[in-house]
Amino acid sequence: MPIPRKTALALALPCALMAAAHAASDIPVHTLDNGSVRATVTDAIGGRLLSFGLAGQPNFLKVDTRAGDPGAPVDASTDNVGYLGHEIWVGPQKEWWSHQDVNPARAGAPWPPDPWLSLARYKVEDKRADAITLASPASPVNGLQLVKRYSLVAGKPHSLRLDVDAANIRTSQVAWDIWFNTRAHADTRVYVPVARREDVRQQAIEPKPDMVPLTWTLADGLFSLDAYPAGKGQPHRNGKMLLQPAGGWMAGFHDGQVLVIQFAHQPRAAIHPDQGQIELYNDWQPDAPDKGLMEMEVHAPYVRLAPGRHMQASELWTLLPYDGPDTRAAQVAFLRTNAKALGLEGL
Repeated sequence: MPIPRKTALALALPCALMAAAHAASDIPVHTLDNGSVRATVTDAIGGRLLSFGLAGQPNFLKVDTRAGDPGAPVDASTDNVGYLGHEIWVGPQKEWWSHQDVNPARAGAPWPPDPWLSLARYKVEDKRADAITLASPASPVNGLQLVKRYSLVAGKPHSLRLDVDAANIRTSQVAWDIWFNTRAHADTRVYVPVARREDVRQQAIEPKPDMVPLTWTLADGLFSLDAYPAGKGQPHRNGKMLLQPAGGWMAGFHDGQVLVIQFAHQPRAAIHPDQGQIELYNDWQPDAPDKGLMEMEVHAPYVRLAPGRHMQASELWTLLPYDGPDTRAAQVAFLRTNAKALGLEGL
């Protein structure tokens, strides 16, 4: 006789919680801490950055270390696991499974991300008090091997540097870009220097009846998504913005901290036409704000790599405290006040 659904769920729930707790405890963590900022990195689940925060402050990133089993084997049929945090993808997304023969059923699919780069165990190549270097397996999906280095920055106590090297391990040419994907909380307010309306593109929302498109403001040279308060009755907003920035940075405000991400500014022609140098994905569920997501994404130039050749990209992250009001006017004023010290272009 089948177990009634409610009874089955009641029986399964303790086991699921125990498995989740075990999975989280199995993730190895490496800590970088200079007394001003603290970052944690794992060599499991794609060598990702799990946390970054000011001393004594919460993690700026949104992360779920209990999303799956970090020891699960990775193969060509592995699906995405929503650990979040910060990870590296490659672009363009539409070609993720177009240059492989290890899973013909996924040929041309835009999802999931390459499991060898995003979920496999990385090798710890070097570990010091202020830096760690991790190497991915060679991916049979896109022909790349990644080396990631996370390092605290001498003379910049509030900063963390992220460096990525991607090598073509195939005997034929490949063409990709390096794609930084930083997951933050859904209500993070993000500002991007944008010069013109023509530098803003909006992608369609997910086809669900309860969702409405994102709305946004471009004024005084800064782009931001319009913010809506939490609470019942507000619309569920979802969508993605592709931006050509006027400078190599963006800034996110959340819970008393400001994360400034800086990178090499590129001309539009250097970025694959299906992507933006900066991309913002936002899923905002006002009646359940903890369930949403903000993605602060940066694409490096799209590069054709001969066999054995490498490409590199980097980001500089800086965290600052912020005790001002959660308004566009106050936050823009804060950025202008700190623009010279940080070297923010376009302000």
